[in-house]
Amino acid sequence: MPVTSDDLELGPRLKAVRAHAGLSQRALAKRTGVPNSTISLIESGKMNPSVSALKRILEGVPIALSEFFAYQPEAERKVFYAAEDLTEIGKNGVSLRQIGTTLFGRAMMILTEKYEIGADTGRTMIGHEAEEGGIVVKGRIEVTVGDQRKVLGPGDAYYFDSRNPHRFRQVGPETCEIISACTPPTF
Repeated sequence: MPVTSDDLELGPRLKAVRAHAGLSQRALAKRTGVPNSTISLIESGKMNPSVSALKRILEGVPIALSEFFAYQPEAERKVFYAAEDLTEIGKNGVSLRQIGTTLFGRAMMILTEKYEIGADTGRTMIGHEAEEGGIVVKGRIEVTVGDQRKVLGPGDAYYFDSRNPHRFRQVGPETCEIISACTPPTF
């Protein structure tokens, strides 16, 4: 089932409710028997759960469906973040550390990205409703956007319409680090 713009609100809402309850994705998965990967896909807006699946996940919080849809989290008002306060949202050799715990009330997502040697965002290219840009701080990264491909090194940058399918792949002998931003925060 394709994900609609209405479904995109569900993912960040679930993430906010889970975080408010003080649960990690893994802890919620363990409580509910729903795979951590499924919770991650829902929170990122890449999967639309059935009502029964969502109800099962919410029982692990616990929160009723009606409370879940009525829940209006406060926008995070924190201004400064220590390195250890950044929220990890990456996996499989790709570290994506987000400024802030939630994207509710935010018009932009800022990440510090780290690609271990050989790390890749995947053979299936990513696309989402946003614009994104970044600057390579260390190492080398191959960035593919549509039919364009370029290897970038320290000081090089990119900026593109995220609706174009794209992929990031670490190349070279050292990890790659990037500072990036995405607006609106739909990744």
